[in-house]
Amino acid sequence: MFISVIADYGTGDPAFTEVTQRLLMALPDAQIHLLSVPAFSTLATGFWIAQLGLNPGLGDRLIYHNCAPRQDDPEARRDNEGEGLTYALLSNGVKVVGVNAGYTLSFIKDHTKELRVVNVSRGGSQFRSRDVFPPAAAAIMGEDFSLLGDHLSREQIPDVPPDRIAWIDGYGNIKTTIAAHTVNFEPQTKIVIRIGDVVSDAVYSDGSFKVSEGTLAFAPGSSGWSRGDSGEPLRFLELFLRGGSAWERFGRPRVNQQVTQIA
Repeated sequence: MFISVIADYGTGDPAFTEVTQRLLMALPDAQIHLLSVPAFSTLATGFWIAQLGLNPGLGDRLIYHNCAPRQDDPEARRDNEGEGLTYALLSNGVKVVGVNAGYTLSFIKDHTKELRVVNVSRGGSQFRSRDVFPPAAAAIMGEDFSLLGDHLSREQIPDVPPDRIAWIDGYGNIKTTIAAHTVNFEPQTKIVIRIGDVVSDAVYSDGSFKVSEGTLAFAPGSSGWSRGDSGEPLRFLELFLRGGSAWERFGRPRVNQQVTQIA
């Protein structure tokens, strides 16, 4: 059994170790891999749920995610209550258990066979992903679905915003939520991109390395998955500075910032 834990605890945060211990208590034979996203970034969380869940991997897989900014209600919280736990069964059989907050389910909502509320406490601990949720995830992985409650409709989940930064990788490449099939440029077309207050010339390319050193490319990147039953690939556009960092070029923008094509 392979478990991907996606959470906004922070790289190297001992919270990951605490959650791992609790999951292994219930699923001692599991292999657990950890992925840290920026604090409160439900967009990055949702992006990686889809990227890991909808692409090939071991058959017996669970994605366990926690990014709960508790923004569903601006009032004071009672008993550390937060957004509710959900279960999604992806079209390829991968199970996804985690908090329904912001965009966490947006990338996968059209790729689910089942999408339901999990009937566990929404409060009881500041650290619910350690203290409350692991037994429910373990039960679901053991085919015990007694905790499942109401079905969620896709209309209850927000759409993916079409013009944001989804991720910044270790090379400074900026992965966006702009689907490659939504733009209609010819290769080598010169364009202008704005992120925040920074504007830069770029070249549209059908392959990131088909540009010379020092050129900012706007090109289909390595992230994406199949689009529905058609099997057609969905690819997202990336900003790639060959020999440098697009992230530095644009002043170190944050995930979720808007990416605008000016021309």
